[in-house]
Amino acid sequence: MQSIYEAHREHLSQFLNVGDLAVLFSGKAPKSTADAHYAFLPNKNFFYFTGCTEEHFIVTMLMTDKGLETTLFIEKPDYDVEKWVGRKLTKASAIEKSGIKDVQYLDQFISFTGRLINNGKVERVFLDLEKLSWDEMESAASTFVSEFSKRYPFITVKSLHFILCELRVIKSEEEIKQIETAIDLTNKGLDAILKILKPGVIEYQLEATFAYHIRMHGAERCSFETIAASGSDGVILHYVENKKPVQAGDLVLLDLGAQYGQYAADISRTYPVSGKFTERQAQIYNIVLKAQQDVIDAMKPGIPFEELNKVCQKSLAESLKQIGLIKEDSELTKYYYHGVSHYLGLDVHDIGSRNGLLKPGMVLTVEPGLYIAEENIGIRIEDDILITEDGNVVLSKQIPKSVADIEAMMQQA
Repeated sequence: MQSIYEAHREHLSQFLNVGDLAVLFSGKAPKSTADAHYAFLPNKNFFYFTGCTEEHFIVTMLMTDKGLETTLFIEKPDYDVEKWVGRKLTKASAIEKSGIKDVQYLDQFISFTGRLINNGKVERVFLDLEKLSWDEMESAASTFVSEFSKRYPFITVKSLHFILCELRVIKSEEEIKQIETAIDLTNKGLDAILKILKPGVIEYQLEATFAYHIRMHGAERCSFETIAASGSDGVILHYVENKKPVQAGDLVLLDLGAQYGQYAADISRTYPVSGKFTERQAQIYNIVLKAQQDVIDAMKPGIPFEELNKVCQKSLAESLKQIGLIKEDSELTKYYYHGVSHYLGLDVHDIGSRNGLLKPGMVLTVEPGLYIAEENIGIRIEDDILITEDGNVVLSKQIPKSVADIEAMMQQA
């Protein structure tokens, strides 16, 4: 895997000028309560360039006339601390893991950066300054830039986010393999769910079964909070309470994924609790399935990202008019109220511009849905798609989704 991170750093160098310094922080786990902290999740942009998943690390990448000079700053091993929290990464292990030959301790970061600036080697500093909302919590990068700008007001500070969007949106073969493994693990978790799905099972038991089986087969964790929404709650897009028993005759909408090698899968399937769809449920399900296939058929290089949702809306509206559920296209928003696609990779909703064209190497979800509250029907079908030179490949094609296949699997369970 080391070659992946070296390739990512080399690719970044193509976007930097001599005198540009990129600084990325791995982050730290936020406090939950008292002296407890939430589980640590590394900054995915930091991981993208280093392969390291440890807290408090920093990486700097300076563009010089001789190429990119990369330095990794790690915590200094301390036996007394390690007795409480576990072993720290040694310099040798950090070099092996990241492929970065210059590894220093964190207490050298400030003086190291100051020397670069005082020696006239830095003209611009690039930081991971993505901010989705005005009141979003301060990140390590935003905290650092506030202090940095006071001390070095003559150095231009730029956001690295837009460069990262271009870099991460195209996946290498190694990254695609990681995503495929995450999808295979997700499939194993769904198979396990089908074996216990019956009236009276509680939604959180479905969630727990999925988490247990993917972890037992090698997943790091769930890639996001599992949605197991049955009956009337199937129309709630981000229902995560998962606390009620599933009822005979209802549907259960599962939106879930495994994480492997820091890469995510994102799959949705909708199953009949009693093992067989009603005629009406099957009718609506097949409308959603057709819309999904229509979108997948349209996916190829050169197609605008935003075109995908238009294809989905057209397919759903035409089908719903045919069965008399709506009369005008404008009425569709009552039953379909989200986008059909997003990028997938290190993040479930991976970064990348949604205003451009599809390109080979992109991995996207396709997840149409229909949510008919008055009939207790919530259906979403989601697969993960790789854009190729001449079209696309459905990376999750092994996960059954036709009405006949689902019912047959549930009969065998």
